[in-house]
Amino acid sequence: MSVNGKTYVQSPGLTERQQKWFASVEASLKRDTGKTIEEWVAIARTCPHDGPRARVDWLREQHGLGVNRCAHVLSLAFPQDMGWDEPEALRAALWKDPRSEAILQPLEDAALALPDTVCGQRKGFTAFSRKVQMAAARPVKGGHLMVGFAVTPDADPRLKPRGNESWGDRLKGQMLLTSPGEVDASIVALLKQAWERS
Repeated sequence: MSVNGKTYVQSPGLTERQQKWFASVEASLKRDTGKTIEEWVAIARTCPHDGPRARVDWLREQHGLGVNRCAHVLSLAFPQDMGWDEPEALRAALWKDPRSEAILQPLEDAALALPDTVCGQRKGFTAFSRKVQMAAARPVKGGHLMVGFAVTPDADPRLKPRGNESWGDRLKGQMLLTSPGEVDASIVALLKQAWERS
């Protein structure tokens, strides 16, 4: 599949390692938590919140599930119109502001220039992975972009510690980009560091 001239792997945008991990989630839930996937889905449906992020936070705080397990349980409890198997629709819905998408383009080009990098589209962000996730980006109001890297915040003075992002705990440092020109050699270097760690 290709989007804006870039090639994406099917399955959809997950590395082989990520695919295996997601396949093991259901099998390991019973072993690790004592509850089946059906029981977790029933619990998730009792969540008092409507928003996806609030639901993830609720499952994490009230029931101790990790981010990825929360995502899997919630995808079954509250199926959306667009799933991971529809990356083009997810991308179009997320990157509506052409100014944010203009920043994504050089960032995406730099990430995909690294060998074995996979671009996966999620509902709330665009992920870049090698064996595991190395970076992610999401649009920010005003035509900006927030990018997270699998590096510590001290890797670059412009990085801030990971905020309350839904893209996972591996991405420790994040940065706000306000123009395509900010995707410079230092951003490419951060992507390479994250790639090496992933």
